Order: sequence, then C-alpha cells, then structure tokens
Amino acid sequence: MPSPHRDPDSVEHPLFARFYARLSTTADTRGGVRELRRELLHGVSGRVVEIGAGNGLNFAHYPRAVSEVVAVEPERSLRRLAADAARRAEVPVDIVPGVAEALPVKSEAFDAAVASLVLCTVRDLPRALAELHRVLRPDAELRFFEHGRAPTAGMAAVQRTLDRTVWPRLFGGCHTYRDPVGAIEAAGFRVTSYRTLRVPERGPALPSSYCVLGTARRGPA
Repeated sequence: MPSPHRDPDSVEHPLFARFYARLSTTADTRGGVRELRRELLHGVSGRVVEIGAGNGLNFAHYPRAVSEVVAVEPERSLRRLAADAARRAEVPVDIVPGVAEALPVKSEAFDAAVASLVLCTVRDLPRALAELHRVLRPDAELRFFEHGRAPTAGMAAVQRTLDRTVWPRLFGGCHTYRDPVGAIEAAGFRVTSYRTLRVPERGPALPSSYCVLGTARRGPA
C-alpha cells in the first residue's frame, strides 16, 4: 500500500542517481565494498526487507536460504537499475517504491531486515528505524552497514559543518555525522555485534569513510 504521508516516488535525485550508480560500482570493485556486502548478508535466511536498495548491488550476495527479498527504493532512476539487478539475482527480489519512514508492508512480516548505506539519507532516522522494528518478527535480525560519525574530534567537526551546509545537497540527502549504532539501540533493537572500519581502508579519509558493520535484534513491541 502507498505511504499515507507522502508520494512514495517523492524522492527524486536523477543526477545523483547516475553519479551514485557509478560511484557504488567503483567502490565495490576497487574499494573492497563487495566483500563487505558479502559479510553483511552471510547467513541471512527467510523473508527479508531491504530499505534503500539503491541500484541493487546487494542482490547478488543474498544466500539461497533467503526465500524472498522485498527491496524498497524511493528514487525512480535507482529503482530501474535495481530491477535489472533483481533479474540477475539467484533469489526472488521484489522491487517496490516507498520511503523508509512509511514502509509499504505488513507488521511482523519479515525474518530479517537490511540497511546498507541508507540510514545516512533517510529524512527521519528514528521513524525509519521504528518502521523496521514494526515490520520485523520478534527477535528477528537487522543487518546494518552504514557510515557515520568519525571517532576523532577534528573530522567529526568537519562532518557536522558539512551536514549543515553542502553535503546533503550534493549527495542525495546524505548526512555524515549521524550515529547509526546509537540510533538503532534507541529504536528498541539489541545490538549483538558490530565492528568499525574505514572505507576505503587506505588513502585519505573522507567524511563518509567511517563505517560500522553489524547485527542487531528486534526487541519487544
């Protein structure tokens, strides 16, 4: 069902979508992100909801134990690319329009959820995480791979300044200073494991280089 709050096609960044498609593919092949996607999805099973599926680069890494992926993507151009990726996937993938803050799916319908480089872009982070909590079955997993706040004061100050000025406008609504682990815990999830990493691992650090990869479980409603 469509969002009662806004048109699910309301996120329109066609220029950024083309840029993101090139950048994400390069990061997969040269920046080591492909291996991180494999780690993120290792052992996932059952029915899965993925928010902000982008151009569908995760789809190739879902294990055969996954019965279905419902991939929610609000940006029209990226949805078309995701549909191409879905046709090549080894598991069934259904691409649907929608925003993370109002997921077009039933409550407690999924065995796992995936948030991959998307929590930085959602307009309302607590609400998006509340929606993930709603659609997951009790004790189901949330797998996350996100970038966020830098551990050093200097870079964190740079991130904070960029988030208030040009960064979201240039990069499709992305915010670099968010704290994904803290936000996930505040939404009622129990974070069971995570590790911090830098992407790319070598070379100069970017405001978006500071990442976390981990697993959380849905708490009680």
